[in-house]
Amino acid sequence: MKITAADVNKLRQQTGAGMMDCKKALQEANGDFEAAIDHLRKQGQKVAAKRSDRDAREGLVIAKVADGGGKGALIVLNCETDFVAKNDDFAVVANTIMDVALKNAPADLNALMAMDYGDGLNISDKITEQIGKIGEKIELSAYEQVSAGCVIAYNHPGNRLASVVGFTKDTSSEIGRDVAMQVAAMAPVAVNADGVPADIIAKELEIGKDLAIQEGKPAEMAAKIAQGRLGKFLKEATLLSQPFIKDNKMTIDQYLKSADKDLTVTEFRRIALN
Repeated sequence: MKITAADVNKLRQQTGAGMMDCKKALQEANGDFEAAIDHLRKQGQKVAAKRSDRDAREGLVIAKVADGGGKGALIVLNCETDFVAKNDDFAVVANTIMDVALKNAPADLNALMAMDYGDGLNISDKITEQIGKIGEKIELSAYEQVSAGCVIAYNHPGNRLASVVGFTKDTSSEIGRDVAMQVAAMAPVAVNADGVPADIIAKELEIGKDLAIQEGKPAEMAAKIAQGRLGKFLKEATLLSQPFIKDNKMTIDQYLKSADKDLTVTEFRRIALN
C-alpha cells in the first residue's frame, strides 16, 4: 500500500512522533492508522526500557486544590533535562495528570497510574508515549493528597518546590498562602510534636547525648542535655512551633490564632526536586 505524505502528516499530528517514525509505522501497519499508533506506542515502550537506568532528576512539581477547596494534591513528573521540563507540552501532560488526580482522588501512585488520561490511554501508557516522543526517561515519581475543611496549595516559581496545607476551617487566601509558603521554605517534619515519628525523636536524642558526652558531660547529665536539645529541635522542626518567616516574634500557631482562635493546621505535604 502506498503511504502518502498526507498520511504521514496526519499520523504525526495525532501522535506527535517524528515524520520518519510515522512513515515507518504506517508501512509496518500497511496503512492502518490504529495499528500504526500501536506500533509507535510499542516503540515508546522500547525506548522506556532502554532509558530505565537513566537519571530523571528534572521535571515539574505541581500543587493544586480542587473546586470547593476541601481537597488538594501534589504530583511530580520527572524528566532528564531542564529543557524538557520547560517544554509546554510536558507541562500540559503534568497538569492533565494533576486534574485526573483531583477529580478521582486515587488512593496511591499506582492507582493514579492506572487511571484514564484521555486519548484512549491510561496515565502509564501516556507516559510511555511521551518517552517515545521526547526520547528521555519520564517518570511520575510522587503523588500526595490532603483533605481538610480548607486546603491551600503553593507552587514556588519554577515548579521545583510545592506544598499543600490542610486547615480546620476556611481562612483567607493570604493566611493560607503564608502558611503554605512557610511549609515550602522551612520543611517542617510534622504539624506538632505529637506528629513527629518515633525514629526521628530517637535519633535526635542519640545525637544530643553523643554531643554532650563529647563535650565532657557525664552520661546522666548528657541524657538531660539531650532532652533539652530535643525540645529545641521540636520547636524548630514542627510547623506550629516554628517562628513565622514574615514575623519571627510569633510562631505559626500564634499567627493562626491571631486571625481565628479555632484555626489550625491538620496536615501538610511538601515536595522538592533536589
